[in-house]
Parts: sequence; C-alpha cells; structure tokens
Amino acid sequence: MENGSVVTSFILNAYTELEDHRYLYFSGFLLLFILMVLTNVILITVIYIERGLHEPMYFFMCSLAVNGIYGSIALLPSILGHLMSNTYEISLTACLLQIFCIHTYGSIEFTNLAVMGYDRYVAICQPLHYHQLMSYRKVCTLIALSWFYPCILFGLYFILTIQRTFCDSIIEKVYCINFALVKLSCFETSLQSKVGFVVTVFAIVPQLLMILFSYAQILRICLLASKESQAKALQTCTPHLLAVINYAVGCFFEVIQTRFNMRHVPYNARIFLSLYVLIFPPLCNPVIYGISIQAIRVQIFRLFIMCKNTVSSLHCRC
Repeated sequence: MENGSVVTSFILNAYTELEDHRYLYFSGFLLLFILMVLTNVILITVIYIERGLHEPMYFFMCSLAVNGIYGSIALLPSILGHLMSNTYEISLTACLLQIFCIHTYGSIEFTNLAVMGYDRYVAICQPLHYHQLMSYRKVCTLIALSWFYPCILFGLYFILTIQRTFCDSIIEKVYCINFALVKLSCFETSLQSKVGFVVTVFAIVPQLLMILFSYAQILRICLLASKESQAKALQTCTPHLLAVINYAVGCFFEVIQTRFNMRHVPYNARIFLSLYVLIFPPLCNPVIYGISIQAIRVQIFRLFIMCKNTVSSLHCRC
C-alpha cells in the first residue's frame, strides 16, 4: 500500500548503536581505508613498474586490486562521514549510487576470482600452450568481461529499483544495499524478487562453475603428477584459494546477516558480519599475493629500499 508521502532520503539507523564510541570507530575505519587503498596501490605500482611482472596472472591481480580500491571508495568515505554526522541521513540519489557501486564491486570481485582460477588451470594443466591460450588480447578481453558483465547484469536489474517509490525511511544498516531499500517500497515487490533471483543465478553460477571446473582439473593433474609438481601447483594456487575462501566467508556472513533473524547476536558483531565482504577481501588480497608470491615480494622490498634511499638522500641535502 502507498503511504501519504514519498521518501527521498533515508536514515541509516545502525549508526545510533555506534554513537558512544564514534571517535574510536572513526579512527579504526580511517586506518582501514588508508591501508586498503595503500596496499592495493602498492601492488598495482609494483606490477606496473616491473616489466618482469607483465604476465597474465599479474594483470588479473591488478584488476582485482583496482576493484578493491573501487569497493573501498564506495563504502568507507560514506561511513566516515556518517560517523561524524548527527543525522545519519543519506539522499535517495546517494543511496542508489552506493547500492550500484557496492553490488557491482562484489560481483566484479567474484568474476575476477573466477577468471584467475581459469588462468591457474591453464598454467598448470596446459603449461606448454599457456602463452598461446592466454594471449595479451585474450587477457584484455577477460578483464573487460569481468568488469562489464557484472555492471550490465546488475544494471538491468537495478533499473527496477530506480523506478520504485519508497514510503519508509529507516534502513537498519550502516550503508545502503538493494535488499534493504526494496523492502521500503510503497508497492508489492514479488516481481523484483523473482528478477533478482534470476540475476543472482547469472552473477554466481557461471563463475562458480568456472572455479570448480578449474580446480577439478588441477586436482586431476596433481593426482597423476610427481610430488615436486604437486608442491609447485599448490604453491601456485594457494594465494588464489585464500582469496576465494576469504571472499566466500564474507558472502556467507552477509547472507546470514541479511536473510536471517540475528537479534540474539550482539550489534557490533552484526555490523562486523555485514562489513566483512566489503573490507577484508580488498584489505587481505594484496597482502596475500604480496607475501605468497616471491616475485612480487622481492619487488615490494626493492621499492621500499628505493624510497628509503631517496628520503635519506633528500635529508642529507637538507
């Protein structure tokens, strides 16, 4: 049923539970934001500068890092601003923009991970044909696909949300998501729920099948290979597996936090669960790849030494 007035701004009510320690939360989220942007920028810079890292695997890592920065900017500046605000109000336009950015970030992340899984499959199962199968043109196509496919897919569904009018203004989260906003619609939402289910299937199933197929083939090859080859394959796949598991844990937390009654769970824990998928993958992925992959680790140390020497040189001149 439609109420007497149409809402054009919303209250992010979850911030009321953070008021007593807002400066502590502000400091924590600001530190996280700086770390998320800094670690991803360092990873991108190292791969860009070092020509020896201009390989398909590292290009996919750059795509993942860019998406991490995209997701960080979509979420954390808004949280920092609201923590310092007394109204916790967000306009409909800003809410819709945040929804689009956050949802596409999540889908792009998963698609990137699926493409990286395929890259690991080709590298391990067909090493002699790797550079032929993963040519520069194909890598560019896969990176473009991992960005455009999620944006177009969610964009088609998002049109239904944009066309809605809203009759309630309270969102029980610290950021806007589509599910929470649609629940505030003035009209019945069963059609949009059905369309949303179809979109979710297309946003998850192809990527999930690609990851499962890739690792099924890798496992098959490893079972027939020598122990040395198995150890090498495990070393090659470990960073990607950790990134996939980290993302899957975040998605699991988001699903149970959004879809099930969590009133018995402490409020701070609920906020942590809802933010995990948006904070920890962009924060952890550069660290996982930077520590696990020697070629990147060496270049990061070299970059820091160069920066240290430059600073020391400037200090001596002064």
